Amino acid sequence: MTRHARNCTAGAVYTYHEKQKDASQSGYGTQNERVGKDSIKSFDCCSMTLQPCRTPIVSPEGHLFDKEALLQYMITKKKEISRKLKEYEKQKHKEEDELAELGRAEQQSKVMDFLNRESMVKKQNDIYKMKPEKGSEVNSSSISNMANGLDKQLPSFWVPSETPDAKKAPITKPDKTIYCPMSGKPLKLKNFVDVKWTLVNDPSDKKSLAVRENRYMCAVTHDILSNAVPAAVIRTTGHVITMECFEKLIKKDWLHPLTGEKLTEKDIIPLQRVRIIIYYIVKLYIILCSILLL
Repeated sequence: MTRHARNCTAGAVYTYHEKQKDASQSGYGTQNERVGKDSIKSFDCCSMTLQPCRTPIVSPEGHLFDKEALLQYMITKKKEISRKLKEYEKQKHKEEDELAELGRAEQQSKVMDFLNRESMVKKQNDIYKMKPEKGSEVNSSSISNMANGLDKQLPSFWVPSETPDAKKAPITKPDKTIYCPMSGKPLKLKNFVDVKWTLVNDPSDKKSLAVRENRYMCAVTHDILSNAVPAAVIRTTGHVITMECFEKLIKKDWLHPLTGEKLTEKDIIPLQRVRIIIYYIVKLYIILCSILLL
């Protein structure tokens, strides 16, 4: 048996190593990559702008937004819906006018058909009354496809004037509901909760809040919050706590650790972390909407 080289191409079996090598060189096929931390937005940033929130609010699904950015998004969507609604009303009025015009044309055609039938009956009566002479024949109406003005019509479908036209797609009635760009559920500002961050009091850290690594902490345990620490918002007060605090302290007796009020499971909103790829999709959609409104 002959000894094969490392890159031998004479083998009858397409090995897994050769398949992986060809896939990496060609750029096609399934490629698995590890998602880096740069693809995850910071826990205290807006889900739309990826910037630290000036006035943070959280949705019932746990998506963090800047109130100013969310209001701008809602205004843009309302303008888009208003524009689509005007186009729909314009199309509706146009269809009503076309139907009225077709009704008038149909009524006119019925009148013309009645008059034509009356004239033909009169002509036939006149022909029957006339006595034909010997050797003469009565001229009847022609059945030729080139008579009675049919010669002016173009039966050839390949003639440019006879080719069918592509009609514009009808506009459907737009939905007046504004949906959340992250969850896709109906967006209602009254369901959002104002978020209260607990600042880290470190006298030795002279940096500004925007460039600090440790900016916020749990309102109860004072644990540092980061992307690696799951957090939640208490709906009644807006305080941000860690999920560990919720599991070990709040879930036992369902009492607010700071105010002592009674809590339920619906009062705990886990914060969601959004990938940057979703942000870019939402951003592109907002840009396209703003371009269409111009």
